[in-house]
Amino acid sequence: MIAEAFLYGATWPLTGKPHRKFIRYSVNLWSRAGRCAGEWAEHETMSRNAIRAAMADLRQKRTAVVLGSGLLRDVPIDELARAFDTVVLVDLVHLASVRLWLGAKGYRNVRLIERDLSGYDDLAAGKEPEPLGFLRSVPYLDFVVSANLLSQIGRGVKRRCEAEAGRMPEDTVERLIAAHLAGLSGLSCRNCLVSDIAYAVIDRNGKTHEEADLLHGVPPPPSKAAWIWPVAPLGEESRDYRIEHKVIAAW
Repeated sequence: MIAEAFLYGATWPLTGKPHRKFIRYSVNLWSRAGRCAGEWAEHETMSRNAIRAAMADLRQKRTAVVLGSGLLRDVPIDELARAFDTVVLVDLVHLASVRLWLGAKGYRNVRLIERDLSGYDDLAAGKEPEPLGFLRSVPYLDFVVSANLLSQIGRGVKRRCEAEAGRMPEDTVERLIAAHLAGLSGLSCRNCLVSDIAYAVIDRNGKTHEEADLLHGVPPPPSKAAWIWPVAPLGEESRDYRIEHKVIAAW
């Protein structure tokens, strides 16, 4: 708890006021990633490998943008920084630990941007959501990665809708997930989607007690790779149950 509190406090002044309410979610993720490092290792490796494969045959490698860069554990940042002239990391919060690590690595071509990628505010204002529209203004864009972000958008939007009951359209979650996928597919450059698409709650005997579609019925693009991510191993949230997510990669 001391480490989490220190990280929260160190990140607070580095984060724009509109996004400070999300710091605790990022700190919680950092904490769980540390506790579950062994169980998450394969998922993180598969994610990095998918991104490497997607960028491998690009003829031009000028600017790459990573949407949902997070802790960078699932992003091959070393290869991206070496291969591209500029790498832009976009997320709601960039933890102080991530900033410190990037500084220690001495990357001169990595830029950080704080941004809400959900499109929620546009939809709330009665506009057609285009959450990735800003990418059109990124010069020399050759590669975009959506890194384990899409289901997080869905969960975050669902929480906001429940807190603001009656304010948003009933299909808000589905529309914003679809808007993200449409934004990726509409790009003129190569893109790579890595996303968990479903979860299951399984007891210690292997019986599945609950399943859900994390994309709320919105079909993902055809995948080139798929794997299981043990998000909460036995003992993390319960001694009797584990939570597994199905992850896909598409490019």
